[in-house]
Amino acid sequence: MSRKILKLSMILCLFITFACRDDDNGMPVSDDEMEVVEMEEEEEEMDPEMENEALYNQLKSDFIYDDDELHSFELILSEENLNIINSDPAAEEYVEGKIKFNGETFGPVGIRYKGSIGAFVNCLSNPNWANPSGFKICPKLSMKIKCNWEDSSRKFYGLKKLQFHAMNLDGSQMHDRLGYHLFREMGVKAPRCVHAKLYINGTFNGVFALVEQIDGRFTDYHYEDGDGNLYKEVWPMNMDGTARSESEFLAGLKTNEDDDPQASIIHAFASAVEQAEEDELKSVIEQWMDVEEILSYCVVDRTIKHDDGPFHWYCNFGNCEPHNFYWYETPGDQKVHLIPWDLDNAFENILSPNAVTNIRDNFGEVTNNCRPFNHGLWGLSQWSAACDKLTGAWVLYENEYEALINEFKNGPLSQGNTDALLDKWAAQINDATEEARATHSNEALHPNDWQNAINQLKNSLQKARE
Repeated sequence: MSRKILKLSMILCLFITFACRDDDNGMPVSDDEMEVVEMEEEEEEMDPEMENEALYNQLKSDFIYDDDELHSFELILSEENLNIINSDPAAEEYVEGKIKFNGETFGPVGIRYKGSIGAFVNCLSNPNWANPSGFKICPKLSMKIKCNWEDSSRKFYGLKKLQFHAMNLDGSQMHDRLGYHLFREMGVKAPRCVHAKLYINGTFNGVFALVEQIDGRFTDYHYEDGDGNLYKEVWPMNMDGTARSESEFLAGLKTNEDDDPQASIIHAFASAVEQAEEDELKSVIEQWMDVEEILSYCVVDRTIKHDDGPFHWYCNFGNCEPHNFYWYETPGDQKVHLIPWDLDNAFENILSPNAVTNIRDNFGEVTNNCRPFNHGLWGLSQWSAACDKLTGAWVLYENEYEALINEFKNGPLSQGNTDALLDKWAAQINDATEEARATHSNEALHPNDWQNAINQLKNSLQKARE
């Protein structure tokens, strides 16, 4: 008899013994017997053979990001660890736990809340939104799960991290999913995104956007040449048109960190832009970038008003920088690729510009002679993206840009396409949205408000087409 069958037989025998006892007659299970069962079950979880046969080791990430499914995940944490992260979500401190999915338990994993200022607005006890702090007061917050918590090589359906975005500032619950879909439809590499139901210790937490982590698994999946360097939020150029230093790129490196990395490709690209005269910029872009890909990026980004992305140069004390983007360099052809990120505020500025993220300029426009200026209800300082030498090079492709706008509006952004997607996804999460409201009462999104927000999104898309 094999070791596995022997163990299962022992557990079955013990189960039959316990099940046949008359508990009403006061026949308790001995501590020794219970210890045997617990030890056998613990050994079964750690059995390497069973680990290899688990679905999370057999199936790949396409199962997680199946557009036709609404998956449910459950996070299991001790009361102590749950209290730790709830007491200070903005600390983004990992605690240990497990994740249950598809009939299996995977762990240990690291679990923490995630987000920047916007993710914590009105959700922490400290009312100062500009300095997020305090304990959790919202039913849900965005969460990150580190699947390789103890073993850096361990994967969950081919992934090392899971990201659940709470969508607290998106009443439609569609911005992330629709935005990334539109980028991909136009040939831009962008995270996969689906909706998911999330439970914590058996209690329904709500509907989340499950957004693909941009890391080495992302580059392997989306690029044939997936072993290159990935950088987060390091724009190639300074405001004065000079190239970033190689050390600045390495500070934002997210792959190959342990392989004596060099940022030679993206630094050489930035240096070429710096040294080029205006009539040479197009040839530089064509050498180092896929022109249609980057212009498609610009078309989608500007049409959906991803105003919290790389075209919004936020200024503090005269220094201005963009955020919410990644760069990837493919080592084979030595080209660089811009990847979109954090689309929860996309679409909203089409009809009703807000006080923080709204960009003053249309694509290619310049305000205040390329000096920082104040804009919006709160007079926050920004800088025209077209004043950046790299963005200014993309602006030179005026005819190609206009052609791609027409392709986008008549194709992926057409009313038939977007209405069908929104209606399909809304049907997927309708019951879960109602369940969240029933579970968390007035603290959760009301289904009527959700439907109104979807209609508002459809109106925004119509305005964008016009």
